Amino acid sequence: MSLFVSTIINKIDRKGRVSVPALWRSSLTGQGFAGVVCYPSFTTACLDGMGMDRLEKIASSLDRLDIFSPEQDEMAQLVFASARQLAFDTEGRIMVPEDLLEHAGLSAEAAFVGRGRTFQIWEPSALKKAEAEIRRRAAERRPSLHLGSGD
Repeated sequence: MSLFVSTIINKIDRKGRVSVPALWRSSLTGQGFAGVVCYPSFTTACLDGMGMDRLEKIASSLDRLDIFSPEQDEMAQLVFASARQLAFDTEGRIMVPEDLLEHAGLSAEAAFVGRGRTFQIWEPSALKKAEAEIRRRAAERRPSLHLGSGD
């Protein structure tokens, strides 16, 4: 699985179609589904996105939870019930459904934000505000990341 990196802003047309960044598309087309999976973020006004392979890993993780547990019910509802498979058209665009456009406040442009194994789709000005807040908190907290042995 390739990593999603960078932030790329693309135009959304009148029909709700937007091009997925070309580098991302090339890594996603090798999967069983030629497209992306998106669902409304349950923490902020953006869309969480990934390839089908990542969604399958989430499903496997859910299988390890008690099938009747509140945690399993909630995660299944938050991710799978609202997820949409958005196939690439011949030009590498996806058609974003109206309810997802509305959740993320998307209209003219979409910012594709790489997050490693996943990505998000933001309205560009909302992303700018969120990034400023993230950087402010990071400067305060000075987070660290442990890469493990030998890294």
